[in-house]
Amino acid sequence: MTFPLSHFKTFPAIAWCIALAGLNCAVPAAAESPMHTDDAGTLAQGTMKLEAVAFRDDKTRGVDLVVGAGVLPGLEMEAVLGRAKDRQYEPATTYRGLGFGLKWVPLQSDAGWSAGGRLDWGRTRVRDDATPGRWTEREFALTALATYRLASGQALHLNAGRKVVKAQGTSQSAATWAAGYEWPLAQQLQATAEVYGEQRSRPDKALGLRYEMAEGLKVSVAAGRGNSRTFGRVGMAWEF
Repeated sequence: MTFPLSHFKTFPAIAWCIALAGLNCAVPAAAESPMHTDDAGTLAQGTMKLEAVAFRDDKTRGVDLVVGAGVLPGLEMEAVLGRAKDRQYEPATTYRGLGFGLKWVPLQSDAGWSAGGRLDWGRTRVRDDATPGRWTEREFALTALATYRLASGQALHLNAGRKVVKAQGTSQSAATWAAGYEWPLAQQLQATAEVYGEQRSRPDKALGLRYEMAEGLKVSVAAGRGNSRTFGRVGMAWEF
């Protein structure tokens, strides 16, 4: 979760560790819900997706709206709008986010290894009603993606990257990593498990389910724990 930086003006290192721990609506929701770990795969050319995700991260509640499109073979573009409110302190801090992502996966396979990468940019406007304070935080992220798929439908996803957060005239960077696994429980039901984290923080762990209600229409749910907090998300996605 994210705390208002104004509460830590005398402790800049702590403030930046908290800021780097995750701005939920700063960058595109890269992975297929309910996972945080992204897969090395893209939408087919001419295909689009719409996704809505409601999330909770300790005292923070928010919603992300995502639009994605397969613009070329192996190339996908994403845009996201997000809004969140942190009630750790009263009055609450509000976040409004806008983000764009570009995902390129030149090596894609239905069985065996797929590999590629993604570039993300996000902007979050922060309103701290306790001060009252206003500022904008910007995040840039570059991530390498790899997926190993089995004929049984199981898949292992691996991510490694780096992100930079800029706010109030200062910037900090951190290495990021994630590992996730998917396996089918039934013809239309999949389970997910993942662990992910970044520099200067302990890993987060999460379990989830994804159910395909109809062709291209999926609902999902996930819950997890890490860094002395719990979190969860509920999503719906439509690919067409």
